[in-house]
Amino acid sequence: MPFFYGFDWTYIVFILPCIIITLICQINVKSTFSKYSKIRNSRNLTGAQAAEYVLRQNGVAGVRIEHVAGSMTDHFDPRTNVIRLSDTVYNSNSVAAVGVACHEAGHAVQHAQNYLPNRIRTAVLPMARLGSGLSWIFIIIGLCFTAKVGFTFLYIGIILFSLSVLFTLATLPVEFNASKRALDTIKSGDLLYGDEYTGAKRTLQAAAMTYVAAALTAIMQLLRLVLIAQRRR
Repeated sequence: MPFFYGFDWTYIVFILPCIIITLICQINVKSTFSKYSKIRNSRNLTGAQAAEYVLRQNGVAGVRIEHVAGSMTDHFDPRTNVIRLSDTVYNSNSVAAVGVACHEAGHAVQHAQNYLPNRIRTAVLPMARLGSGLSWIFIIIGLCFTAKVGFTFLYIGIILFSLSVLFTLATLPVEFNASKRALDTIKSGDLLYGDEYTGAKRTLQAAAMTYVAAALTAIMQLLRLVLIAQRRR
């Protein structure tokens, strides 16, 4: 999604602050994860073991836990029902690894229990992919032409872009709920104690803020497009 398609006061007001916020959130999540990945949990649980525990406690079976290369590449794939944990999480016994692994297991539990916001997000995904892929083609064409033709293309692009905005908004409750499930299970199962639990919580909170920043950026981008379209009208 291009940030830059004309540098004017709307870019400074709507987009530039979002870029700054996004960078701050990205730096924060990396530094927080790095900090708590250096602290070993007292139960010596690995990320993979913690994820297995969350699945068992919620009665979820048939979910594989696999290793994936990289750092902070952890995710749950609902198509294959697989939790993939990164190099810094799968075999790691750090506080951060337990938090991240339990979060991804939380997504698997959502999928198994047909969590409504997750179903909504899944339903929106194909439309969001379509909107993301086509919106900027129409927007750029719309900006290149004047009068009615350009205005029509621009608004078609805005409508398509709004689908991807909808997806970013639908993602928020899913991510926050996965973290809540993770932290509730960590606390009830005594997987982490005291400051360890606080470290896992801070790690997940930092990660959640990146989704908030993404949603804010998408909304501001949409508002800017609408404003530009109105001015061209």
